[in-house]
Amino acid sequence: MRGWIATGFILAALLSAGTASAQTATRMEGVVVSLAVDTLIVKTPSGSEVPVALPADTRITALANRQLSDIRPGDFVGSAAMKGMDGKLHAQEVHIFPEALRGSGEGHRDMAKPDQSMTNATVAEVTKQPQGQVLTMKYQGGIQEIVVGPEARIVTFVMGDRSLLRPGAVVVISGSKDAAGLVTARSIQAEKDGVMPLIF
Repeated sequence: MRGWIATGFILAALLSAGTASAQTATRMEGVVVSLAVDTLIVKTPSGSEVPVALPADTRITALANRQLSDIRPGDFVGSAAMKGMDGKLHAQEVHIFPEALRGSGEGHRDMAKPDQSMTNATVAEVTKQPQGQVLTMKYQGGIQEIVVGPEARIVTFVMGDRSLLRPGAVVVISGSKDAAGLVTARSIQAEKDGVMPLIF
């Protein structure tokens, strides 16, 4: 699937999935096959082509690349990280939140993979250490230090529109599925300018 970047990070505010009676939250990733009126056809990694209903209020976002130098004390960021042999958390990806989303998903939590975690918090300090730059991240009830090496992907979130849903574009969809199996999108993160969405 064209070199998708796998991460464990979930941006709840941008990829939230609403639920209703007789519906279940769902999340899927794939490649756009076509878009006709309010129906998106997505080819999943298994090869299935799935129709997805697009309400008028479906939120569409994308990512833009950033650098570590763009992160400053006071910024609200999220990081998926793995615990290294040194016992420290090493960032896989760092995501700079727009100011409007400050506080989204705040906290530190374990993820599905062993030794993998997600931290959404305010940057208190950025320091240089032998193993790389270190983000000291504070959230209500705790603090974490995360080492950010040159291999870590750093991005920010930008708003998009349906023009991003072109054939061949990689997308991640969050929404709901009804009893008949119909998927309705609440939010979509789409590939933009070659920058892939978060695949987790």
